[in-house]
Amino acid sequence: MRHETRYEHGAQVVLAHHLAHLRPRDTPRQTVADWQLQIDPSPDGAERACDAGVDVFGNWRHAFSHARVHERLSVVSTFDVRVSAADDPGPGLPWEDVAARLRYRAGAVMPEACEFALGSPYAQRSADFAQFAGDLFAPRRPLLEAATALMHRLFSEFEYRVDITDVGTDALRALQLRRGVCQDFAHVMIAALRSLGLAARYVSGYLLTQPAPGQPRLVGGDASHAWVSVWCPRSGWVDLDPTNDVATGCDHVTLAWGRDYGDVAPLRGVIRGGSNARPRVSVAVTPVVAA
Repeated sequence: MRHETRYEHGAQVVLAHHLAHLRPRDTPRQTVADWQLQIDPSPDGAERACDAGVDVFGNWRHAFSHARVHERLSVVSTFDVRVSAADDPGPGLPWEDVAARLRYRAGAVMPEACEFALGSPYAQRSADFAQFAGDLFAPRRPLLEAATALMHRLFSEFEYRVDITDVGTDALRALQLRRGVCQDFAHVMIAALRSLGLAARYVSGYLLTQPAPGQPRLVGGDASHAWVSVWCPRSGWVDLDPTNDVATGCDHVTLAWGRDYGDVAPLRGVIRGGSNARPRVSVAVTPVVAA
């Protein structure tokens, strides 16, 4: 796995502070090895640049700064990862029963998933989303059956288009446009689930760049990817990829998760100087065949 972000600022940057979510998580389905982060030019205090910290969601994060003049920046994350397939979670409980568990009750011990049932800056709760998804959530319909139907609707009614939205586009705007990239597909699906009282989180990660022989090439494999994780009391978190209309499998590598993109942006920062240069991102995820 190799993820490179390059900035050609076009003018001198005299001060920069960056925050990276580029070290992937270990999960029950994936094990990460030999993770490395290469930053050029070397940041201030380079010997401490890779000190790890975790955010409130348990994601790895790294902060680094440059206090000397530079005009370009390269950040490269590389690692190996072993991914296993998920078990079949089954259809789950009726969706209303799950929503009832997530509603606040005085004195009750609430599930940790409750925070992901609340609106967030990119994925607000709104009647617009409830209307978009509501007919799919018929009374007593199993949660994962309904969530999968919502994924199908997004895939069929939304168009995957680059350069229509940007990293600041929220779910309401994406719903109006009915087009966008994986971030937009994920935000709309999350907002729809939350607007029905359900818990969903935003997952950032990667897709296998080269599919197996005879398999279709998935959309989003040349950049960082995003999908949705739905909370099901009996199965835990179940991941669905609305951009490709599939449940996640061995082609999906998890990087981080949060309420929305704002919590887990791979690289963000504040600079003094430079121009409004957009980053150039390249991602390569290639299979390793055991000897």
